[in-house]
Amino acid sequence: LLFTRRSPRRERTADVMVLKTEKCAFSGLRVYPGHGTRLTKIDSTTFLFLNGKSKKMHAQKKKPAKLAWTTTYRKAHKKDIEASTRTKKRRVNKSAFTRSLVGASLEVLAKKRNEKPEVRAAARDAALREIKARAAKKKGAKK
Repeated sequence: LLFTRRSPRRERTADVMVLKTEKCAFSGLRVYPGHGTRLTKIDSTTFLFLNGKSKKMHAQKKKPAKLAWTTTYRKAHKKDIEASTRTKKRRVNKSAFTRSLVGASLEVLAKKRNEKPEVRAAARDAALREIKARAAKKKGAKK
């Protein structure tokens, strides 16, 4: 029940004491060596209880999940949840979908997306020429 273990990294450090603990059959809490009481029934099932309180509750056939101080209650009511389990609750990214813009409908957007790059470049050049022609016309009208 009491074991000593040497640290594998450093030989000169002090020995580390390891205690073999068991769990209480009712509360689920740790029972250290020399503590607790063991109950053995006629059918040879054994129960280890931390204290008289948990032994009496077991004798009264109380359900540990209904008593707030037991580990089964805490597990059932999602208390003491580790940070590692909380990270699992991530939302799944919603699939992206295209929306129509103010000036263009979905069909127009799909048509523009499917255009070949050469056609797109030609349209851009034509638009630039038109803008330059308008700017030149304005300049001519001012003089």
